[in-house]
Amino acid sequence: MEIAAATCVLLLVATTFIHYEVLRLLTAGLPVLRIRPRVQLIFVIVGAFGAHFLEILLYGGAYYVLATWFDIGSMGQPGQLPFSRCLYFSAETYTTLGYGDVLPHGDLRLLAGLEALNGMLLIGWTASFTFLSMERFWGQGQR
Repeated sequence: MEIAAATCVLLLVATTFIHYEVLRLLTAGLPVLRIRPRVQLIFVIVGAFGAHFLEILLYGGAYYVLATWFDIGSMGQPGQLPFSRCLYFSAETYTTLGYGDVLPHGDLRLLAGLEALNGMLLIGWTASFTFLSMERFWGQGQR
């Protein structure tokens, strides 16, 4: 349980840092670029999507490492655990989609619960940032 809890804290810090840095770079970098406001909004969406994908990838890697190297739980069916299953589970958990076709067992359940909460918060942060960016860039396009 201690390994899973430490991994939860590490991932929470790492994903928050990644998200903050991507949004900070977008805030600082986009006004400097001499591109149209519509294109700047596309950069916001693609940048935020990239941050979310990287965060999902980190969680997927954590599931894989914890299940295969530390043997503190399993993901879905018994047998060889492919990384793709961990990545799939991470994506559905991060987005709180939760199909339920892959279930974590053991201490990995703690990580899954934290990932869902973390994903909701980071997606909400992205929605807020996107809304503020739309207000700022669309205002520039009308001048």
